[in-house]
Amino acid sequence: MKILVVGSGGREHAVIKKLKESRRNPEIYACPGNGGISKDAKCVDIGAKDIDGVVKFAKENKIDLVVVTPDDPLVLGMVDALEDARIKTFGPNKAAAIIEGSKVFSKNLMKKYNIPTAAYETFDKPEDAIDYIEKNNTYPIVIKADGLALGKGVIIAQNHDEAINGIKEIMEDKKFGASGNHVVVEEFLTGPEVSVLAFTDGKVVKPMVSSMDHKRALDNDKGLNTGGMGTVAPNPCYTDEIEKEAMEKIFLPTIKAMEKEGRTFKGCLYFGLMLTPKGPYVIEYNCRFGDPETQVVLPLLESDLIDIMEHISAETLSEMDIKWKKGSAACVIMASGGYPVSYEKGKEISGLDLNGNHDGVIVYHAGTKLENDKFLTNGGRVLGITALGDNLQSALDKAYKACEDISWEKVHYRKDIGQRALRG
Repeated sequence: MKILVVGSGGREHAVIKKLKESRRNPEIYACPGNGGISKDAKCVDIGAKDIDGVVKFAKENKIDLVVVTPDDPLVLGMVDALEDARIKTFGPNKAAAIIEGSKVFSKNLMKKYNIPTAAYETFDKPEDAIDYIEKNNTYPIVIKADGLALGKGVIIAQNHDEAINGIKEIMEDKKFGASGNHVVVEEFLTGPEVSVLAFTDGKVVKPMVSSMDHKRALDNDKGLNTGGMGTVAPNPCYTDEIEKEAMEKIFLPTIKAMEKEGRTFKGCLYFGLMLTPKGPYVIEYNCRFGDPETQVVLPLLESDLIDIMEHISAETLSEMDIKWKKGSAACVIMASGGYPVSYEKGKEISGLDLNGNHDGVIVYHAGTKLENDKFLTNGGRVLGITALGDNLQSALDKAYKACEDISWEKVHYRKDIGQRALRG
C-alpha cells in the first residue's frame, strides 16, 4: 500500500510514525516532509499547497491514500482535486474545511444550531469593531482574525488600548494578511481549556483522547502566543460527564449542522473547548489534526490508523471499535531561541541518533533539515519530545530527561508543561 502524507511538521511526523505501525506495512511518501521525516518516509520536494503538483505525483506514483493534514491545502480544496482524480483521500473537502477557514462562518453556524459558544459580533470595518468595543466596555475581550493565521490570529485584550491596537493590527496593518479582512469580537470565557480531536465520517463522531495545549512561549503562560509549546493527554479536567455533555451538545450537533448545510465533514475535526461554569463551550474548530496535540494523542492510539481512515472514507466508522492505550502522554516542544518572533536556522542538533531518535522517547521532527548526516534546525518549533507513562508525572519526567540530553545553540523550551494538569 502506498500512502502520501501532505505537510512538513511535527504533526505530519506523528501521523507518519503511526501509519508505519500498521499491519499493512505501507510505503510512505511525504510532500515536502523534513529532515527527520526523511528517515520514516520518502520526502518529495512538492509544497504542501501545490495542489496540481500533489495530484500529479499521486497519479503518476499510483498512491492508494493521500492524507492531507495542514489547514491551508484543506481550505484551498486539495481534497476536492484529489477526489476528482479518483484518488482516495483523508481530510475534509473545501466546503467542509470552511469550519476552520472562516471564524465568521463557524460562529454563525454555532448560533444557528444552538451550539454553545461565546457571545460575539462580526465586523468588516475597523471603525465599526472599535465602536462596538467602546460601547461594550467589558474586558478582557477576544478579537479573532476571520481566516487562517498559523494559530496566532487571536488577541485577548485586557483593556481598551490593547483592544483598539488589536483591531488596527489585524484589520488595518494586515498583520495576518487577508485573514484580517473580517474579525470576530467575542466575550472572554473562563475555565480550563480542552482540546478534543475526533474522527468522523460525516455521520458518527469518535472522539480521541482529550489533551491540554500550552500556547504561550514562556513558563507560567507568559509571553507571546505560539503554535503550541507542549501538550499532555489525557486532560484531567475532561471527565466522563463532561465528555457526555460535549457529545450531546457540541460534537453530534456540529456534524449534523454541517450535513444540513451541505458541507458534510469527513476526516479529523478538532474541537477547542472551554469548560465554563455553564458547561463546555466551543472556542474554535479546526478542520484537521491539531499541532502539537496529535503528538500526544496518536501515540496512545492502539487501533490501526489506516483502518480508521478507510472506514471514514467508506462512511462505515460506526462499525469500528477504536481502542486506546491506558496511561498518559506528554510532549515538550523544543524551539529555536526567539520563537515565535525571529530566530536563526541551521544550528546543529546534538543528542539524536543517526535516525533522529533518542532512547526512551518519541522524537517528532517539526523544523529540521538533514545535511551531511547531521540534523540542523530549520524552523521555530524544531522538535516535539513525546514520552508515555503509567501516569502524567512519569511521562513528563521521561520527556524532560530527553530534553536535557538534546541541545543546540539558543535552544528554548518551557519547563512547566503539564504542571496545570498535575494541579488538576
